[in-house]
Amino acid sequence: MKSLWSDAEAAQFPGDLGQRVYTSRLLGRDKSLVLHGGGNTSVKIDGQDLFGRKRPVLHVKGSGWDLELIEEAGFSPVRLDHLVDLSTLEALSDPQMVNEMRTHMLRADAPTPSVEAILHAILPFKYVDHTHSDAVLALTNTADGERRIRALYGDDVVVIPYVMPGFDLARLCARIFPRDRKPATIGMVLLNHGIFSFGDTARESYERMITLVDRAERALDKDCVPAPAKAPRAATAARGELATLRREVSRVAGNPMIVASHTDEASLAFAQADDVASIARRGPATPDHVLRTKRIAMVGRDVDAFAREYAAYFNDHAPAAREPKTMLDAAPRVIVDPAIGVATTGRNARDAQVVFDIYEHTMQVIQCAQGLGGWQALPARDIFDVEYWDLEQAKLRKGGAAPAFAGEVVLVTGAASGIGKACVQSFLARGAAVIALDLNAAVETVAKRADFIGVACDITDAAQLGAALESGVRAFGGIDMVVLNAGIFPGGTRIESLGDAQWGKVMRVNLDANLALLRETHALLKLAPRGGRVVVIGSKNVPAPGPGAAAYSASKAALVQLARVAALEWGADGIRINTLHPNAVFDTGIWTDEVLAERARHYGLSVEGYKKNNVLRVEVTSRDVAELAAELCGPLFAKTTGAQVPIDGGNERVI
Repeated sequence: MKSLWSDAEAAQFPGDLGQRVYTSRLLGRDKSLVLHGGGNTSVKIDGQDLFGRKRPVLHVKGSGWDLELIEEAGFSPVRLDHLVDLSTLEALSDPQMVNEMRTHMLRADAPTPSVEAILHAILPFKYVDHTHSDAVLALTNTADGERRIRALYGDDVVVIPYVMPGFDLARLCARIFPRDRKPATIGMVLLNHGIFSFGDTARESYERMITLVDRAERALDKDCVPAPAKAPRAATAARGELATLRREVSRVAGNPMIVASHTDEASLAFAQADDVASIARRGPATPDHVLRTKRIAMVGRDVDAFAREYAAYFNDHAPAAREPKTMLDAAPRVIVDPAIGVATTGRNARDAQVVFDIYEHTMQVIQCAQGLGGWQALPARDIFDVEYWDLEQAKLRKGGAAPAFAGEVVLVTGAASGIGKACVQSFLARGAAVIALDLNAAVETVAKRADFIGVACDITDAAQLGAALESGVRAFGGIDMVVLNAGIFPGGTRIESLGDAQWGKVMRVNLDANLALLRETHALLKLAPRGGRVVVIGSKNVPAPGPGAAAYSASKAALVQLARVAALEWGADGIRINTLHPNAVFDTGIWTDEVLAERARHYGLSVEGYKKNNVLRVEVTSRDVAELAAELCGPLFAKTTGAQVPIDGGNERVI
């Protein structure tokens, strides 16, 4: 491991707190040190109150901030003397500890201080860094981890046995650290938890961390005997199997869940290892990971069996004498299966991705620890204590309403522009994960976030469509909603001039491809935890066709008939299908400024008048259509299927 310190970069962060920000970001850049809000850092700075009295202040990373992106506002300023006084108490509950820290902050708008603020306060150094180094965890999470750490570091670190983070850990360190500290001491290792470094400057503390972790990495390179590598087999689970698994996970969780499958070489190799059933379920690499990954892994796909086991685990580790706990849902957060690879679950796509990011490092730690003689995680009792921590219970009780489509997945066709692109945004805003298809490769960059996947795809090509569905289901686990939006509108052609080629092309895109999509997604929609939903984007031309649009009008009319039949056939499967009939939606690719101006002149209207040439004198936009499409998939229309809804401002010919 190399130091990333740059004098030029450091100069852009003036002051003690600025330097703290800079080196915190350096730590955050290295995912083998900290992940997704993990780790914490601090600096002690002399401050003054309103009366000019000196008040030493601990600026410690606040909850909810990520070291890689932290700013000065992400550090909570807490009175140092009060934190030190707290460490002398015989007992302090976690809610009391949080209250004491929050009521002794210097900024009312600051985030809640890290639960390890008291520990940072009692360490007699200006700068303190704490990470969950993969290499250090691989050494400590073995049967003889303490011996390895002491042999590697000697007097350079103080070794602390595992205690749950929070007040009890701070009290233990307050007793052991002064006793065991030597002149050479530059760090502290918390067994099964992580490593601390400290110094008089931000650079010194940071580079001591790098030095200590580099020694752990070198020890692993020297002593670890990895298992013989085997080329993994390809994942064989089909999209229907993945959707079935997602339905079961969602049922046990009590709400729709995203299930993301990972089939990279490392994930498949881990899932197909001979000893995976033993090593995968022993627990997380560090207590900080328990809250994200829960009972860290399940081997196989029997979700009910896992739920029963989890309930038994809960009952065994929650003695009645303790304060009652609310059992979190019993659904697995990591599923390890030879035919799937590694699947991670979450209430949304980002949560599922965070779980994988953590477990990806956990797999590496496990394999390294195995090469040192055997992976050993925390005992079940300690895992339970972290998972059902008072602070996490408080978050659970506090909670908040989830977005309408949290944990659900929508497939949108024709998503690179116009109504389709607007649908992507409307469904994302409601919490859905989106699979977006379009012939235009621009669909791949419509959004850049964990809950979006754009696939360039010709939906008239069965092979491309099948591959796109596979990609989407592997990304999110299934499909709950479909918006059939893709279509073409050829130039005006009267029937006597309408050739077979043009007619056939319109029918292939507007009708045949949608039949294929309905056919291929039916099995997935049937497995949707809240029932499948389909929105068909029809056209005003269905009830009121115009001259020169025979192919378009006929294809849309046939599509609507197809949707009506599907509504009749699929109602028993809990799938509802409704159609929207937009008209004169001008913010799409086919309506250029020149075309708009020409059509307005044709009708003797201004462009603005032409846009609002309807009964209500309003303009209908792509967003208007998209919002209604999303609402049709929501609870307000839960008892509606087979409907045809105009969104055209009122068209006299339709009315």
